[in-house]
Amino acid sequence: MNKPIHHSYWGSSVDHRQLLDKVAEIGPLLEANAEADEANGELTADSFEALKPLRMSHALAAEALGGAQFRPTQVLELLEAITWHSGAAGWVSMVHCCIGAMSAAFLPDSAVERLFGPGTDNRFSGQGAPLGLLTKVEGGYRLTGKWSYGSGFSHATYSHSAAFLDDGTGKPAKDADGNALILCAHAPISEHDKLGNWDVLGLNGTGSIDYAANDVFIPDDLVFPIQTAVPQRQRELFSLGVVGLAAIGHTGWAMGQGRRMLDEIASFARSKSGRAGLIGESEKFWYDYARLEARYRGARAFVFEVWRDVEATVEAGHPVSTRQISLVHLAKSEIHEVGVDVCTFAYRAAGGASLRAGTLQRTFREMMVGANHFTIAPGIVTSAGRNIGGLWPDRVWRFYDLVEPK
Repeated sequence: MNKPIHHSYWGSSVDHRQLLDKVAEIGPLLEANAEADEANGELTADSFEALKPLRMSHALAAEALGGAQFRPTQVLELLEAITWHSGAAGWVSMVHCCIGAMSAAFLPDSAVERLFGPGTDNRFSGQGAPLGLLTKVEGGYRLTGKWSYGSGFSHATYSHSAAFLDDGTGKPAKDADGNALILCAHAPISEHDKLGNWDVLGLNGTGSIDYAANDVFIPDDLVFPIQTAVPQRQRELFSLGVVGLAAIGHTGWAMGQGRRMLDEIASFARSKSGRAGLIGESEKFWYDYARLEARYRGARAFVFEVWRDVEATVEAGHPVSTRQISLVHLAKSEIHEVGVDVCTFAYRAAGGASLRAGTLQRTFREMMVGANHFTIAPGIVTSAGRNIGGLWPDRVWRFYDLVEPK
């Protein structure tokens, strides 16, 4: 096999192809544990231990921090592969990967030396919506609040929680333009209350629980402004911002779900008995399947076109543009929309078989949950369309909003 061309911007100490081989090795275990993960409300110990050697929380972090410093396209492939075997394992992996990248990107040197230094193996989980309050005290802040959707929280070591900065009266402080100041705070998972509340349609095995902080001390260097964070390292790549990094994870996950459902319904149709035998002989089924196969492949190709363009910009030493982030949002949305259509088709085509516990039913439920995530909201796609269509050519992305530059 020819050795791939390596660009000095990316890491070389970890071979992502070897990690893909490792995913293939642990895949059967992840599949076998999927039902138990759901019943457990989070990944079982066996599932989580199988994933740990992948160190997905360090996939995008710099090699100087002990990370793999992978290309985004390599991370997409890894998340796709994990998710194909287990939607829950893929979801936890993508959360730890993306939040780990944010922490490695935006925290100051003193913090990353502690969190990513030799001998550490931290994983990060939490919520980017500002549902807490940070009050300034000597040496740091006191954090109080309650957040939902802490995916993989029990398997993490540090939280990542957005909170308003207290203006001294218990209300959010504001900047000169009148915008509320929102910081992202990090604290050991052990200093939080785990509140449960994860009885849901799908992705039950992700442990996406509610959690709370009650007057938890946060050192000064364990916060960053989540909406306007400036990269402290790998500045070209991390100019993507918090939202652009999150897009890598959600996109890779949706790729894995769509591929698995296409493979699953095709395998079902090739069997010879009952409902499967009927649809296997149906020209209408195979026509619809072929059209969705083509749509999925088109959406996946669009994803890689967009992210390879981002990589080329980064390698040239430039920050990612507003238009490129708009395309990142469109590609992320499209792979989810195709995934929903694939899963709906497969669910209906399989008839009673998809009502029963198993891969068809579970993948359908998980895709419906993933497609409801805020990162896929119609308003984001609408703003991206306005930017790409030339209506808002001079605006910039500020978190999930496309705003006039200040």
